[in-house]
Amino acid sequence: MEHRIIGPGPYRATKLWNETIELFRAGMPQKRHRVHFKIYERCFTAIEAVDFLHELLQCNQNFGPEVTRTQTIQLLKKFQKNHVIEDVKGRWGKEDFQDNGCLYRFPPTSPLKPYPKRPPCRPNPIPFPQWSDQGSLTSRVQIHGKSIDLNSEAWYKRHSIAIGEVPMWRLVKRRELTAAHVEEIWKSRTLLHLKKILGLDSLNDVMDTKQLEAKHILHNIYNTNKQGIVVLDDRSKELPHWLLSAMKCLANWPNYSDWNQPMYLGFERDVFRTIKDYYSFLKEPLLPFHLFDAFVNALGLLQKKHVAIEALQLCCLLLPPENRRKLQLLMRMMAKISLNREMPPLCDSTGNRALMVQTFSRCILRSKDEVDLDELLSTKLVTFMMDNAPDILTVPITLKNTVEDYVAQQRRVQIKYPGSDMETTLNPTFVQPQTPAHDYEYQKLSQTPDPAKVLLEEIISNKQISAKEKKKRLKQFQRSHPELYKQSFPTPDSEAALFPERPSLKSQLLFFTLKRPFQSFQRTRSFRM
Repeated sequence: MEHRIIGPGPYRATKLWNETIELFRAGMPQKRHRVHFKIYERCFTAIEAVDFLHELLQCNQNFGPEVTRTQTIQLLKKFQKNHVIEDVKGRWGKEDFQDNGCLYRFPPTSPLKPYPKRPPCRPNPIPFPQWSDQGSLTSRVQIHGKSIDLNSEAWYKRHSIAIGEVPMWRLVKRRELTAAHVEEIWKSRTLLHLKKILGLDSLNDVMDTKQLEAKHILHNIYNTNKQGIVVLDDRSKELPHWLLSAMKCLANWPNYSDWNQPMYLGFERDVFRTIKDYYSFLKEPLLPFHLFDAFVNALGLLQKKHVAIEALQLCCLLLPPENRRKLQLLMRMMAKISLNREMPPLCDSTGNRALMVQTFSRCILRSKDEVDLDELLSTKLVTFMMDNAPDILTVPITLKNTVEDYVAQQRRVQIKYPGSDMETTLNPTFVQPQTPAHDYEYQKLSQTPDPAKVLLEEIISNKQISAKEKKKRLKQFQRSHPELYKQSFPTPDSEAALFPERPSLKSQLLFFTLKRPFQSFQRTRSFRM
């Protein structure tokens, strides 16, 4: 029986568990063994089980060659606890499996896990915020507008609104988006993009979207330093200073000069042990329990590296800011240690790269129930994230630009005309407001243009109409909006500067004047042949 790649989908961890059991039961050699003058049919030793399952997992693309023998033994202990295997005397349910010559066999009943039942109808993750045309509000912030080239019909329609010839209710103004609206847009767009990448009909099978905080997404995108690492507003959630110093010491070994403690033989091992002890006592992994299935599903895309990176980008964007910052700092340290040839071995039996994965995999990802394939899945994920940390733990630019454009679209003023489905959109150039440094950058989209100002800008910048027509339109605008017109043209000179002097008709006719004055006709003598 050949293994198959389990892609993203509901209950992926359960599918992997059942497939591993099926492969193990179908391929494990069973033969006759004799112990204490007694013969046992169709059984195998513990050593034989570890050897076969270890090779099976390393060759399986769902797990990979990172699986260690120790992890294989831990999995066989879970097999015995869940009655996947039993000893030759029929005992099971205890995790006393050891890598020795004890005999084991398969029970006659199937140990596969059933899939949990869930309601067939599930609501969508989060609907987009809707803003109706009625009851909309208008912002009066002064904003400069872009010049838009309009034909005569479109201009007269817009101008008629500005001077009051058409009822004002036909000018549709977007309701002002609050910070809560923008946060919900970010959350909805992020989840929809993640659902599309994973190829799922709903994310409710892999996460509880109600536990996700929309403000975390915005903080992770806009509150970062030059290195792209999240900056926290609450300093109490920051890593201890001594831990940051220890991590910097190993990450920049041996060129770290800020460490004031004396160096001695084995100093780097003691520093690493200090970091290990801190992360080992975390109550919850850096990737929270409610996101365990989401990250496990992202692992199903590793055959397409760029797709898997994009999926993990979005999953990491859902983390609380303090978790994302700790993960970024830890991954940077792990990657630098694993690539640093000058770093002495931190363990006698394991290389530095494998040691990083084995040490920190459980503090990064594990399930709440501590069952099934936690160790194997966390090893696979941490290895991939450590090798691609700069790409995974960065802000997804495509998503950022898409959502910002969508938010900007919701801010634009629209004009609808009676008896027509045509809708004209004014494209303003937004001016970035002066906001405190800790505020989100997306607040620069929270302003709405003044239609009258935009119309005046269009009249001034329109080069397709004659000067006479432009003066006529400006006079009409002046009668409708005298105060606004006076702000733009406070003096007659400022208005005259809009219309440069052109050569008069008299000066143009001078071109045709003769150089000599006109002389009367004089009769001359004719010559005849």
